[in-house]
Amino acid sequence: MLRRAVGAAAIGNCTEWYDFGVYAYVAAYVGHQFFPGPWETVSAFGVFAISFLFRPLGSLFFGPLGDRIGRQKVLAVTILLMSGSTFVIGLLPTYGAIGIVAPMLLLLCRLVQGFSTGGEYGGAATYIAEYAPDRKRGFWGSWLEFGTLVGFGLGALVPTILILTLDSTSMETWGWRIPFLIAGPLGGVGLYLRSKLEDTPAFKQLENTHQVAKSPLKDLIRDWWRQLLILMGIVVLINVANYTILTYMETYLSDTLDVPDGQEHQVLIPLLLTVVFMLIIITPIGALSDRIGRKPLFLSAAICFLILPVPAFWLIGQGTVLTTILGLALLAIGHVQLIGPLASTLPAMFPTKVRYAAFSVGYNISTAAFGGTAPLINDSVVSSTGNSYFPAFYLMGAALVALVPILLMKETAKKPLMQDAPAAATAN
Repeated sequence: MLRRAVGAAAIGNCTEWYDFGVYAYVAAYVGHQFFPGPWETVSAFGVFAISFLFRPLGSLFFGPLGDRIGRQKVLAVTILLMSGSTFVIGLLPTYGAIGIVAPMLLLLCRLVQGFSTGGEYGGAATYIAEYAPDRKRGFWGSWLEFGTLVGFGLGALVPTILILTLDSTSMETWGWRIPFLIAGPLGGVGLYLRSKLEDTPAFKQLENTHQVAKSPLKDLIRDWWRQLLILMGIVVLINVANYTILTYMETYLSDTLDVPDGQEHQVLIPLLLTVVFMLIIITPIGALSDRIGRKPLFLSAAICFLILPVPAFWLIGQGTVLTTILGLALLAIGHVQLIGPLASTLPAMFPTKVRYAAFSVGYNISTAAFGGTAPLINDSVVSSTGNSYFPAFYLMGAALVALVPILLMKETAKKPLMQDAPAAATAN
């Protein structure tokens, strides 16, 4: 049952990040088709960023709902909406066919995707955390982010294959649609797996003892606002790193290094190898957090992002495949220390009756402000100023912000999850 629960939760994260990976890798084609003009790629990333404004709205809807009616039911809905909206993008007519309505439809699909994603990750992390045994929560939780990396890897691999095998005309006219269409069957598999699961033992216990919160959001804000702020501060670094490394870097490498047509492998191969590197070490990192604690790894990650981004971007700027791989590896070392223990750490900061709402709301408000905007901010500043080191400074600033909440967070390794909320006053 534990393996089934982890697999069903992880495939939703896989679907979510497959979408992000695809959008990042075909952003230039989306820009051409929906935003013809001098700011094509920036406009495409602008739509990407705007969709993140709906993630907090989705978290405010799905998070408390998951604490009231159960995790499993909500997760079935979110994966359906999430994969469905991505699939529809592959069917949309372009600006050349229907004019201004085309980018409006694209934005609508992205808003639905953002809204549903607002309830996805927090629910999936909560689901795994409530199923996993206390002393191996870090190991099992790391599989959720393993799903993230698999999803992004697939989202990068599919466009890579298409870009390398199709001529530019075919890719412009119809090839860019294929990666979006694949989200349909991927989401169908996830929906099937989730529909076969029961709810978590922790939530069933709440139901059996009649302790399900009538207003989880109210309880969260009243009793757990300090923990919520700590979570949001930590997530600043997690998301700036996530969306800089996994979403923006393909555009950065292509534009900043001025990769010529036909040489896209100089960008795509290093990024794929970086994902493979993180896949190899993420579950050992999660298991390591069970032994030495979550807090030491989070601190180590923040320190890595304070000292390694400038050397990493210097290596990337040398313009060779080898130095690009080395630079990306330096960034990945810090990032994997954050995402490995992530799903076991943040849900454990809250009691069962508000856990889904707490994670979803805190995570997605921070993500909307700092995650989804990262590609847009990076691309805009680099394009307007020519400062290729700006993403490094942005990562360092996020690390500096996150140090304070990381130092304030309580260690949760090897401890049982909180069941009830009366201890809120002392826990804070």
